[in-house]
Amino acid sequence: MTRLTRADLDALPAYVAGRTVPGAIKLASNEVPYGPLPGVVEAVAASIAGAHRYPDPAATALRAALSDRLGIDADRIATGCGSVALTEHLFRVTCLPGDEAIYAWRSFEAYPIIAATTAATSVRILNTAEHAHDLPAMAAAVTDKTRLVIVCNPNNPTGTACRKADLDAFLDAVPPTVVVALDEAYREFVTDPDVPDGLVEYGDRPNVVVLRTLSKAWGLAGLRVGYLIGSPEVAAAVRKVVTPFSTSATAQAAALAALHASDEMQRRVDLITAERERVVNAVRKVYPDVPDTQSNFFWLPLGDATTDFAQKCEESGVIVRAFAGDGVRVTIGSHGENDAFLDCI
Repeated sequence: MTRLTRADLDALPAYVAGRTVPGAIKLASNEVPYGPLPGVVEAVAASIAGAHRYPDPAATALRAALSDRLGIDADRIATGCGSVALTEHLFRVTCLPGDEAIYAWRSFEAYPIIAATTAATSVRILNTAEHAHDLPAMAAAVTDKTRLVIVCNPNNPTGTACRKADLDAFLDAVPPTVVVALDEAYREFVTDPDVPDGLVEYGDRPNVVVLRTLSKAWGLAGLRVGYLIGSPEVAAAVRKVVTPFSTSATAQAAALAALHASDEMQRRVDLITAERERVVNAVRKVYPDVPDTQSNFFWLPLGDATTDFAQKCEESGVIVRAFAGDGVRVTIGSHGENDAFLDCI
């Protein structure tokens, strides 16, 4: 029988989202537990009256608001259906079949899926013993076939972060003909002053692209809004390949409302980072190998015990994200949710 789909995708694992189990506490998807920011629900409700009309495909108002907030020109910004979609679009504008894309492993599990679907060749560089990016090894892996390097900072799922001196040396070592994407989906949770803001420190480099999202700290995970910042040329190329109308009118309205509530966003982030310190310190009394984290989750490197641990948590009413054979990622939730997890362990 003639095949109708690509044979090379048979070995590609599907993306696995954090599970929702009725009645259980969900600490599996890195969501912020406090609900939508003020004004978001009202903006969403008002936008529904125009649901029979197409949204602005250029997200003009949203890009203008991001431009004002970030202090950059709007022509450097592309918006899309979450930062993961923009990562896919970035692959499409940088990689032809057979071109190489370098990323750390373990890192965000969508990277190999996106690379395969764009027919790019994945080059995975193992994390260090401390579960962090091995930036020197990533730089050394660049060849004349490399078109894209992704640095997930902080890294999902390990929570570890690259510091400025290391990133400086890495970016100096990567040729200017290679695009470096700094995936900063969790940037708002960074409290270590040595972990640089990619836009502030490296935004003037034409080959550096910064990826961010409103799904996490801004509480819009269910509405899917992300943005990319790059040179005008790169951003324009990404806007060309973005699926038309992929950022809905409702999502744009919610994003604009959320951006107006930045003080409340920061207050909630501060709650999360304080809980992060409390929970990680408590967990280390049982599992001392938990690495430092700069995100709203932490990593338990449990190896072969991963699946059993996650199952025991579920039996206790807490859902965590298991990466079989490697470890467990645990989201920082509310105070009570975190106490329930600590009771588990």
